[in-house]
Amino acid sequence: MNNFYVKPRIYTDKSGLREVLKGKERAFIVTDRFLYDSGKVSYLTEPLEAMGIAYQIFQEVKPDPDIATVTKGISIMLDFNPQILLALGGGSAIDTAKAMNYLSVRQGLTEKCLLAVIPTTSGTGSEVSKFSVISDPEKSAKYPLVEDEMLPDAAILDAELVKSVPPAVTADTGIDVLTHAIEAFVSTEASDFTDAAAEKAIKLVRSNLLRVCHEPDNLEARQKMHHASCLAGMAFSNAGLGLNHSMAHTLGAHFHIPHGRANGILLPYVMSFNAGCHDKLTDTAKRYAIIARLVKIDGSSIRQSAFSVVRSTKQMIRQLGIPESIKAAGIEKDDFERVLDDMAEAAYKDTCTKTNPRACQVEEIRELFMRAYTGKLNLDNRKRR
Repeated sequence: MNNFYVKPRIYTDKSGLREVLKGKERAFIVTDRFLYDSGKVSYLTEPLEAMGIAYQIFQEVKPDPDIATVTKGISIMLDFNPQILLALGGGSAIDTAKAMNYLSVRQGLTEKCLLAVIPTTSGTGSEVSKFSVISDPEKSAKYPLVEDEMLPDAAILDAELVKSVPPAVTADTGIDVLTHAIEAFVSTEASDFTDAAAEKAIKLVRSNLLRVCHEPDNLEARQKMHHASCLAGMAFSNAGLGLNHSMAHTLGAHFHIPHGRANGILLPYVMSFNAGCHDKLTDTAKRYAIIARLVKIDGSSIRQSAFSVVRSTKQMIRQLGIPESIKAAGIEKDDFERVLDDMAEAAYKDTCTKTNPRACQVEEIRELFMRAYTGKLNLDNRKRR
């Protein structure tokens, strides 16, 4: 990796909003129906009205945004002709706004707008990443768009917006942060810069995720998770992700499992595969051993340290109430096996697989899906030759 992009200006409270809006006359808000109906969109509309800025709201974002939603949003946005796009919500709203902004310019329909994002969950890191994941319901597929031009111009990280997030959503989005950080850390494109962001994100998640699930009003812990999400986003936006996300994309698309939860279910199994826990220890195990030392759970050998990270990750997933297998997520075996080959093929072709630290074939991914379905991790500390 020869480049490290850190484009968005990051503000850690609402006061940054006025600076972002200064000099603007027309703003287009991209959000979801819940934030609109609940009145939480007033976080943006009140300062816009106070500053005399005209605005329009596109509130049709749904989980796993599809190309039809993006296309409709672009059409309405073009009619309004804004100077700035404001994305308020979780990863779906932010990814929709990024895709709208990027595709409208690529198709020659308009000039690029300033893009400011305000995340209401601590998970996707989309506020600082060049990724946007768009779904195709007809093909039960998710497609990650990866372009430098999709990096937002500003991000506002305000813990006040996430303190009302339910524990289950906090858990799902939080484990997504951990997955981003771990995959970036072991990516084939990792660098000193991405390592620094990923390491800090891992430490923040390990120290704060369980705490915010048990103490939802703990603003300090909430803000730390917001920071962790942002740092992990910086890491994976530059280093790329891996097989875990490739498998989660297709698993979530087929069975409508929330993205973060799908990542969490798969994480221990993919880590085990990458480390060579079931065959021969790989160089990736050394990277996991560094994580073990970082969070003070290292053992007397690289193998023990790597296994310790995998086990402790699985333990955290259990403590968060996230299913520990695909079967435990309520997926019937017949339904799972019916699409297993398609999912293995889709994961193999997914862009994220390119930077996975261990090369893999379709059959290996199929076997890994089966292991994740049954929940058989079977870590063994005995030395293998």
